[in-house]
Amino acid sequence: MTLQVGDKAPSFEALDQNGQLVRLQDFAGKKVVLYFYPKDNTPTCTNQACNLRDNYGLLQKNGYVVLGVSADSAKSHQKFIKKYELPFPLLADTDHKIINDYGVWGEKVLFGRQYMGILRTTFVIDEQGVIRDIIQKVDSQDHTNQILK
Repeated sequence: MTLQVGDKAPSFEALDQNGQLVRLQDFAGKKVVLYFYPKDNTPTCTNQACNLRDNYGLLQKNGYVVLGVSADSAKSHQKFIKKYELPFPLLADTDHKIINDYGVWGEKVLFGRQYMGILRTTFVIDEQGVIRDIIQKVDSQDHTNQILK
């Protein structure tokens, strides 16, 4: 991870689940929760998304916009959003541009097997586009409280 708290958040643009272009600059003047997760419809990713869904009103009340990012397709995101009634956009970063710009692609270990993948990470970006927090040890069942702390 090369980005640090206090750095300017890298600008990005990607298509959301509906094929709409979403850019970081679209949220100038707003606080953004930009969360990277490995895969739609997997247990931990679902827990994390549902925690954010269940607390979405609280996040909005505190001035946050929520954007999820994975390498899944827009079609996969559509199904994930529909199945779990997620109220926030999911960005399809199939070419890994945002994932690489934010430094969240790395080595992982599952059941003793090493592989490369998305490192579950959340960036909290302030109204001026500055990174105010980087959450690398995400508690998928209590993620909202980690963001609001």
